Amino acid sequence: MNSFDWQFPYPSQRMPVLARNVVATSQPLAAQAGLHMMSKGGNAVDAALAAAMTLTVVEPTSNGIGSDAFCILWDGDQLHGLNASGRSPAVWTPDRFKGRSAMPMRGWDSVTVPGAVSAWVALSKRFGKLPFADLAEPAIRYASDGYMVSPTIARLWAGQAPDLATQPGFAQAFMPRGRAPEPGEKFSFPDQAKTLARIAETKGEAFYKGDLAEKMVAWSRENGGAMAMQDLAEHRCDWVEPLAQPYRGYTLHEIPPNTQGIAAQMMIGILEGFDMSSIPVDSADSLHLQLEAMKLAFADIYEYVSDPDTMRASSAGLLDKEYLRTRARLIDRKKAGSPKYGTPGKGGTVYLTAADASGMMVSYIQSNFKGFGSGVVVPGTGISMQNRGWGFSLRTGHANEVGPRKRPFHTIIPAFVTRDGKPVMSYGVMGGSMQAQGHAQIMIRLADYHQNPQAAADAPRWRVDENLAVNVEQGVSAEVIEELRKRGHRVVQADRWSTDFGRAQLIYKMDDGYFAASERRTDGQAVGF
Repeated sequence: MNSFDWQFPYPSQRMPVLARNVVATSQPLAAQAGLHMMSKGGNAVDAALAAAMTLTVVEPTSNGIGSDAFCILWDGDQLHGLNASGRSPAVWTPDRFKGRSAMPMRGWDSVTVPGAVSAWVALSKRFGKLPFADLAEPAIRYASDGYMVSPTIARLWAGQAPDLATQPGFAQAFMPRGRAPEPGEKFSFPDQAKTLARIAETKGEAFYKGDLAEKMVAWSRENGGAMAMQDLAEHRCDWVEPLAQPYRGYTLHEIPPNTQGIAAQMMIGILEGFDMSSIPVDSADSLHLQLEAMKLAFADIYEYVSDPDTMRASSAGLLDKEYLRTRARLIDRKKAGSPKYGTPGKGGTVYLTAADASGMMVSYIQSNFKGFGSGVVVPGTGISMQNRGWGFSLRTGHANEVGPRKRPFHTIIPAFVTRDGKPVMSYGVMGGSMQAQGHAQIMIRLADYHQNPQAAADAPRWRVDENLAVNVEQGVSAEVIEELRKRGHRVVQADRWSTDFGRAQLIYKMDDGYFAASERRTDGQAVGF
């Protein structure tokens, strides 16, 4: 039986969907595209990929064909991890960025090789049931015929468009009327439809080695970029073993570095020694411990996490129980700290999840990073390029220092929970550095406070920013905020419509089906049959 309660204590516009085949993601048309594949006889992977392709069309404010991607998948018997993040161009030496104080956030010098297309192909080939070309049909239709822009997407679009209008190809692609589309306004993108069709018919070959690759490289060269045909042709995605961190009888699984997923695992590892269930949920005492544990985890990952080939600390060292105990001892239960990194022993994003009646569960995420990403759109293709290069450091000798053919520090992470080797929940909380924080917060609500997935998603969240300021949502009480401030936290309360706290999607395995949840902070939807 389920180990959570069925109470829904937080204000919400959502209730869960209970069914044997389910999809949950941040945009309803994408969720329904995934469910359509299941109705055609496809499995959870087919559903996830159809949703992922559709999201590049209907939620361009967070992802595109030029995105990166990661996946954790339960095939019915075991977990598999996929790292489909791209590497930097071969000429990206530190000298290329000499004289800059930070990596560029926009333009071609922020673009690494996009990996999402390789994820689609690899997942379909290994685990899918339907023909690869079928999976692109809903996305192609929406791009060609148009779709009505949903409210949250319209708001994010309008907020980003003015800053990106001068980036190569952006205004022509995403501001055809000289502005962002309004809620309910129809938007079509025939160039993107043609590109998706080429990817579908060539199983990605055109994207990495053919005509689409040539167009990307030509646009890069014309605008001072460094992307070369060889950079694209040599891209590969990698099957990896997810990291596992036990917590209160559950196990949280994350993709290993170069992602930040290990931060969520470090946070719950630090909290393992505290009796969280005895501390009232949503109280200042509970939030204070969580904030302090998160700050300790972030101090470490910002120093050590990088492409695994250049890490100076191992994942095993960072997750070592004794090391995490030493970090936990640094927490003052009555005072906010400003932690530095320790010395371990040697050793804007879209998320979707799908599960089917056979037992397959997919936790999948893809992203352009900062909203639309680099702002670069390749003419005639509808390919909007990510800006993952911004994740590199320019600090000489840093593990994450920019270099050729190197994967940068990555924020996007899918999560998966098991218990006694059996699947419990696939979930994700999209949104930059919020993702690791959101994963840990939901894990604590599940394991310590026994909240159901919908309630855990609806609950008010906090986030620690890099300057150690603490942002909290509207649902956090004034009394709790005041107490946190007394302990030294610099707390700011966000406005009602802030999307800075992630947008969670969750699927929980039940005895006879699934509990699927999509939260109130976005236009998303959980669907099933």
